[in-house]
Amino acid sequence: MISLDSLTVSYGGWTLFDNISFLINPKDRIGLVGKNGAGKTTLLRLIIGDQQPTSGAVTKNADCTVGYLPQQMKVADTTTLAEETAKAFDEVLRLEAEIERLTLEIGERDDYESEAYAELLHRLNDANDRYHILGGETRDADIEKTLLGLGFRREDFGRATSEFSGGWRMRIELAKLLLRRPSIFLLDEPTNHLDIESIQWLEEYLKNYNGAVLVISHDRAFLDNVTNRTVELSLGKIYDYKVPYSKFVELRAERREQQLAAYENQQRLIEKTEEFIEKFRYKPTKSNQVQSRIKQLEKLDRIEVDEEDLATLNIKFPPAPRSGQVVAELKELGMSFGRKHVFSGAEFTISKGDKIALVGRNGEGKTTLARMLIGQLTPTEGSIRLGANVNIGYYAQNQEDLMNGEITVYDTLDKVAVGDIRTRLRDILGAFLFRGEDVEKKVKVLSGGERSRLALASLMLEPHNLLVLDEPTNHMDMRSKDILKSALLKYDGTVVVVSHDREFLDGMVDKVYEFRDGGVKEYLGGIYYFLEKRKLESLREVERKAVPAVAAAPKEASTGKLSYEQKKEQEKQVRKLRKAVEAVEAELAEVEREIAAWDEKLAAATEYVEADYVAYNALKAQYERLMHEWEKTSYELELTEEQ
Repeated sequence: MISLDSLTVSYGGWTLFDNISFLINPKDRIGLVGKNGAGKTTLLRLIIGDQQPTSGAVTKNADCTVGYLPQQMKVADTTTLAEETAKAFDEVLRLEAEIERLTLEIGERDDYESEAYAELLHRLNDANDRYHILGGETRDADIEKTLLGLGFRREDFGRATSEFSGGWRMRIELAKLLLRRPSIFLLDEPTNHLDIESIQWLEEYLKNYNGAVLVISHDRAFLDNVTNRTVELSLGKIYDYKVPYSKFVELRAERREQQLAAYENQQRLIEKTEEFIEKFRYKPTKSNQVQSRIKQLEKLDRIEVDEEDLATLNIKFPPAPRSGQVVAELKELGMSFGRKHVFSGAEFTISKGDKIALVGRNGEGKTTLARMLIGQLTPTEGSIRLGANVNIGYYAQNQEDLMNGEITVYDTLDKVAVGDIRTRLRDILGAFLFRGEDVEKKVKVLSGGERSRLALASLMLEPHNLLVLDEPTNHMDMRSKDILKSALLKYDGTVVVVSHDREFLDGMVDKVYEFRDGGVKEYLGGIYYFLEKRKLESLREVERKAVPAVAAAPKEASTGKLSYEQKKEQEKQVRKLRKAVEAVEAELAEVEREIAAWDEKLAAATEYVEADYVAYNALKAQYERLMHEWEKTSYELELTEEQ
């Protein structure tokens, strides 16, 4: 369908792509991955023709249509939401007019045996086929379904597009793109402006889509749920794996291990052969063998090890200063902006050491609450009180808009740093991958990922005991997100994070607060516990709404009781989960015994043996993994038993 042949892209003396090739087939589901700056967006621009390669070519089938969603775009704001979305059907409207014209012309002719008449019939048939493919008969229903799936409400349909924020305008463009049904979707970070519910809806849509999908995303769960092929860009080369992202990570590690082992074996062979040649080069009796070994080396197909991009962030938050046990106390908290009510009735306490996620649809109040915590907004209802000695570090979602684009990376930190930390600014920037001449770049030329890193670097300028992070991972590559997550897990302060990234939140947060329909609800558990609970609650809401519509339903249906078959299946699932929980508990008990034995051994040790500590730490890591698995399985059992 689309062929990329020997593409090279060079800028001056620097090469972004070096002779890369791959093929995109119909119905492919490809995740395009790589570090920030690896060239992912450039590759999409080459496919749509917005940019030309230094050499090589991109070729497309004649009937291939491409739908492209960039990270940032200008959107129209002269119509209503429904009218703007309906523009996706411009071709359908043209086809309707053509079908009407052809039908009229055919009805007026009587030269049934002529080639011209047959040609008209052929054109009418093609137009009708295309009309059906593009969903002409169901366009109003499709518009409604798509807009609702992306988080809009029916009452929004008549609103002017100019009333929507930038994130919601991006959703409008995504809706138009989905409704056009191109041969292939090229999606550049489509989840950045979506909430968890909309991401899950988009996952289902793309999984069932009849065309191809090429998506750039740093959302691991999204990639695993949507794609079945992973193409990695690294240091100018391309690596193609026919598996989803998580499996790709495993295979890439295995491939590198195999490469290194084969390379080392070959190097040993070369070394021994060269030693033999050098030793017997001048001995006439060995001349034939020496010549044979020389030819052997000349013919040898030398193994090369793929270069690895090892540049990583080095994030370690400063130790949190001591604070009171109560970090923040919210009582009947609410917020309205004029006539627009955002939320009310938020009542909970944030305690020292809590790791909390704020989730929910966009516009329901997550960022509003974050800004209340840092004192940027004053509530219109209730109160919010910070505890003793709370020092807040804040990462804003619109970080790029808050930075001065005309000053340098170094000056951005230098303007806010005070005291001795100013002598360490270059070290801090180096830890966030701003090295050498990078620190003199102006902020306006930085990518989204670089600005995110610079904003995080500013959080290191003083110790905080409460971090409030609003969508910190939106522009981060996978490796940077993992490093940030690890740093937050080790951080001894309190964290409140607004995020839609399930993989990032999984295992990090222990409480979830959902903003929905003007209220705030608490879930005491991790993000997947919340999602499972939320799914059940949604099903119950649907059941409650559906029951009155069924006048003569049996009594069991109205009370929501399970059928005999459903109950048997549920009991089977409960037994299975109980066994899984018991198995993990047995493993945990064994690992606990081993750790206790090691504790005794290390306490009595008179000398440091590195291998012992490596084994001990591996055991502790295994314990953490098993605890996480036990929590998830226990939550799942609890949910199944509640049904």
